[in-house]
Amino acid sequence: MFVLFIILVIAAAVMYAVARGGDNRGLKIGALGALLAGLFSGMASCVHVVSAYEVGVPVTFGKVGSPMTSGVNLTSPFTSVTTFSTRPVDLNLSDKDVVEVRSSQGGVMYAELTVKWAVTPAKAVELYRLAGSEDAIQQRLVFPDSREIVRNVFARHTSEEGYTSAREKINAEIGELIKERLAPRGIDVTTVNLRNVKPSEKLQDQIDRKIQQQQATERATEAARTAKAEAERRRIEAEGIAKANRILNESLSDKVLTNQCIEAFREAAEKNPVYAVPCGSGTGNPLIVDGSRN
Repeated sequence: MFVLFIILVIAAAVMYAVARGGDNRGLKIGALGALLAGLFSGMASCVHVVSAYEVGVPVTFGKVGSPMTSGVNLTSPFTSVTTFSTRPVDLNLSDKDVVEVRSSQGGVMYAELTVKWAVTPAKAVELYRLAGSEDAIQQRLVFPDSREIVRNVFARHTSEEGYTSAREKINAEIGELIKERLAPRGIDVTTVNLRNVKPSEKLQDQIDRKIQQQQATERATEAARTAKAEAERRRIEAEGIAKANRILNESLSDKVLTNQCIEAFREAAEKNPVYAVPCGSGTGNPLIVDGSRN
């Protein structure tokens, strides 16, 4: 814009000089118009408008100035302004950018995550010195630091924790470390979302074998528990039978046996004739029950 101002001023001066020598009224009007346009261009070159949700970094003859907030800002005609968006930006580490990580056991996994970050307006000058542009901030700062931190965090956990049991804990650790690393540079990390963790094919085979071994161990443990319970049941049953036999053996005397024999024949005699038979051990007197019957 400032170059246009110089050109228009020179053109106005030339037209005015020519019109003055030849007394040409049209050239004089053209010279006046060019001068007014040049003045407008000169004023415009001293004004820079920063859009909403942006911050500008002015550079004049290689010297970086203070950050420019949104709105109309007066600058030197020789000042160039680099703007940064202050809206959150998503860095997606997936597909070709998926992070290959290793667990504390050496298992390989692939982590997909999204890092949402934004430029801190007060730190725009530092970011300009570090990167130079918004795209460069993501590629030179957010991208490599995030990948490094993800690998370091997964390396402190086992494979099982990485893809199942400690996903939330790992996600929180990654988010906290990325924020701590990037905040001093003027990058505000709002959220980190660990979307997916996929084991490599080799690790998946190891996981499947481990699950099969655990299932076989559980079946063997259950079979041993069942066998032990059955053996205990049989032992208790045998002890009960032995105890009952011992009590019965101690309680059966000759008189008890004789009395039981008499009772048995008495019940039988009510239906059929019963003749003399010995009772007990056979050494006692014979017993005749209902001998009058034929």
